[in-house]
Amino acid sequence: MTESTYTRLPVMFVDDEEQALKSFEMALRSASMNNFISCQDSRQVMPQLYGQDIEVILLDLRMPHISGDELLPMITADYPEIPIIIVTGEDDVETAVKCMKQGAFDYIVKPVERSRLIGATRRAVEIRELQRENQLLKAQVLSDKLTRPEAFSEIVTISAGMRAIFQYVEAIAASPRPVLITGETGVGKELVAKAVHTLSNREGAFVPVNVAGLDDNVFADTLFGHKKGAFTDARESRSGLVEQASGGTLFLDEIGDLNTASQVKLLRLLQEGEFFPLGSDVAKRSDARIVVATNQELETLQSSGEFRKDLYYRLCDHQIHIPPLRERREDLPVLVEHFLEKASEALAKKKPTPPEELVILLSTYHFPGNIRELESMIFDAVSNHKSGKLSMDLFKTHISQKQSIPSTDAHQMAPDKNTLIAFSEKLPTLRQIEQLLIDEAMKRSNGNQSIAALSLGISRQALNKRLKKTRQ
Repeated sequence: MTESTYTRLPVMFVDDEEQALKSFEMALRSASMNNFISCQDSRQVMPQLYGQDIEVILLDLRMPHISGDELLPMITADYPEIPIIIVTGEDDVETAVKCMKQGAFDYIVKPVERSRLIGATRRAVEIRELQRENQLLKAQVLSDKLTRPEAFSEIVTISAGMRAIFQYVEAIAASPRPVLITGETGVGKELVAKAVHTLSNREGAFVPVNVAGLDDNVFADTLFGHKKGAFTDARESRSGLVEQASGGTLFLDEIGDLNTASQVKLLRLLQEGEFFPLGSDVAKRSDARIVVATNQELETLQSSGEFRKDLYYRLCDHQIHIPPLRERREDLPVLVEHFLEKASEALAKKKPTPPEELVILLSTYHFPGNIRELESMIFDAVSNHKSGKLSMDLFKTHISQKQSIPSTDAHQMAPDKNTLIAFSEKLPTLRQIEQLLIDEAMKRSNGNQSIAALSLGISRQALNKRLKKTRQ
């Protein structure tokens, strides 16, 4: 497989000394950058810029023909978006201040420290990436259009919130930086990760792996592979998933469950772009894009020491939060229709007609399992369906059983205490609270007494009795 290109646009080296050009390239290659243009004749700089987009420029000051002093204001005037790093033998404060005032991004004195050059270039590249992402995101928000809507075809939604997420995904997809996807179980985090990969146009594969429950040795072997003889059963060398994702995307699901020893190994992969197969003391380089997902609160895990802060900050260069189904109930009708078709096709049955009250019933439910739970409910109902309209009995039974179990979901609780209701300073009377509950249930059920009674945990007859009492 051919090596993928990083940075997105070439880094231009401008120096009249060939040895300096080679040293720049060697330093940046050690940091996984491999897209360069070298220019030893300063007279060629402006013509090359005219015909070629450039990511960053490393510019010497003292050169024959046109000096860097002359080139700097010329470049910043015509191409203000390109960061220029001055790399020169002049260790002079006045010259450095002058260059910075003329628009230089950084000023490095020769002989150059490798880490200093890499750090400055990386920062400049990150700024260019942010500029591009912001411009794309702004253009998409203003136009309210998606450039490649087909990339999201597996995600069924009409939610404006989800559309905003899709626009963000399009904006950050081409970036090589890691992506952290958060959201509850069943919201579709892997589908979003696949969309990120599709839009990135990377030639390599999308390689998913669930890291929950993997001990450190299994994690290292799964991701990094091993050499022959690395352990008792290692009869042959084997490449890991990081190598299989070369030029593509490595998706690590349930990252919040990764043990601390494995977190250190993942941190090295992110920081250095390299890893060690088990049994090997020779590092291998990786150009795989890292996308991770979790249903846990990583900030809470940091506080308890279960998740490394340095790893968290490496992972969240780009962060996507997928809202739960209860926060986008407008998707229920299209999801019901989608899963009815999917279930009918999978079970080789004629697609049943859903009752009009089904979406109203579902909209009263909090869906702890989100879209995955809705899909299971519909498959179960279709598998038991005989003819005519789809029965609501299985849906009612499922909801009734789930609502009888005390919820420990933080999203279902009041913000300040583990209760279902947040009380005001003055307590309502029992009669008042009963009336408020009935009114709310009737409102949520769109006036359907059967559904309102189900959400209140009483029979329809009992609800009807209470309604008659309030009308008297």
